[in-house]
Amino acid sequence: MFHLADGVTARANRTFRTLRSIAAWVGVALLGALLGLWLVRRWVPLPLIQNASDAVGNYLQTLGTIYAVLLAFVVFVVWQQFNDARAHVEREANDLLDLIRCVKGLPDPIWRPFLHGAMSYVTLVLVEEWPAMAACSQAPLERGSQLLAEIWEILLGFEPASEGHKALYAEALVRFNDLSDARMNRLVSSRLRIPLALRLLLYTGAVMTIASMWLFAVDSFAIHAIMTSALAGSISHVLYVISDLDDCFDGNWQVPRSQFEHVGATLAELVSRAAQPAT
Repeated sequence: MFHLADGVTARANRTFRTLRSIAAWVGVALLGALLGLWLVRRWVPLPLIQNASDAVGNYLQTLGTIYAVLLAFVVFVVWQQFNDARAHVEREANDLLDLIRCVKGLPDPIWRPFLHGAMSYVTLVLVEEWPAMAACSQAPLERGSQLLAEIWEILLGFEPASEGHKALYAEALVRFNDLSDARMNRLVSSRLRIPLALRLLLYTGAVMTIASMWLFAVDSFAIHAIMTSALAGSISHVLYVISDLDDCFDGNWQVPRSQFEHVGATLAELVSRAAQPAT
């Protein structure tokens, strides 16, 4: 049974992991940016930088604008992909719940085997398919397709007699098709990743943009360091968000499993009721 305290603890743990990951990304970026700034200030004469300050300013304005547009585009894409994946998961869980309600009104010879098949399917999704989607592994996903095929055979083996059963049976077939479509969309969304070429462009652009700050002629090293650190911290934070959202089934802020857990709890209760002797 789900308790409120468990939800609060899980959210606190997820928040802690997120903050720790952000601190790691930003810390590495700040260390590299400040080290590069110190080396440039130490080995490049300040008058040389001052003479090129106008050219550096125009260069950084152009580079920064291009890189800002690129970051905004990628953030929008990964956020849209994340929301689509979450919608596919919620739709699949809702379709399965609707299918359960429809089949529950059919006779026991079809209801009981369907109930156990649906329970096996939900357990497989939560225990095996979720890690498989995070790792882009295909093998465990085949078992889910087999379970759905077995459930389909259970439905096909039923011949409704009454008008009420015919209506429920027709609706169950529609819900099953919706469930299959939602499952396929979920699996496809789990394999979507930023292309390697685009990822390399993001990281290369980040290094070039931050390194450009080293070429500004600022008399005070402290002020120069603050400016460089602010830019490096901002860019690294955005890159962390992109990396985390891109892996929507394994990131610190991944697609929630709560919808499938709710279906699993409903099925567990139905299985428990079915196991009780009739009075």
